[in-house]
Amino acid sequence: MKSAAPGVVTSTVDQLAALGRSNSLWTLTFGLACCAIEMISTHMAHHDLDRFGVVTWPSPRQSDVMIVAGTVVKKMAEPIKLLYEQMPDPKWVIAMGTCATSGGPYYRSYSVVMGVDHLVPVDVFIPGCPPRPEALMDGIMKLQEKIKFDAKNGYRSAPINLETATELENEAHDRTSNG
Repeated sequence: MKSAAPGVVTSTVDQLAALGRSNSLWTLTFGLACCAIEMISTHMAHHDLDRFGVVTWPSPRQSDVMIVAGTVVKKMAEPIKLLYEQMPDPKWVIAMGTCATSGGPYYRSYSVVMGVDHLVPVDVFIPGCPPRPEALMDGIMKLQEKIKFDAKNGYRSAPINLETATELENEAHDRTSNG
């Protein structure tokens, strides 16, 4: 969005839609292990995730963000794929916790998926065992920035890893400095 003159803002329809979408995320929470406790805590009154326009929704058909928190065992792979496919486009996924991002302490176990990104495309990776509610809030705010950034540039950017959270800023900087 640009300020063309005092009191006048110009934008595209995609950018306006992205602004609305980023500020009203309906999350499908998928708690599989101890990270779910921290995810639930984030939605409670102390952290009040609603103030960012984020509400939990029990149906994938009306949700646009899936938060996968905890260890993904191979038996849960098909239900996760099915729920993801039932979500309408555009949709985003947050992998919360070391187990959801890479298998965590169960790395190379016969029954654990080595990260939910092996099943569905992930937009934000939140490390930690378990990550604190503040980390999930940071991840959601990074996702909001990513949604606006992608609408502005017309493509889906690379996933964000909160350990290297400045990737989005670096990518934006590279694009502006290269023309």
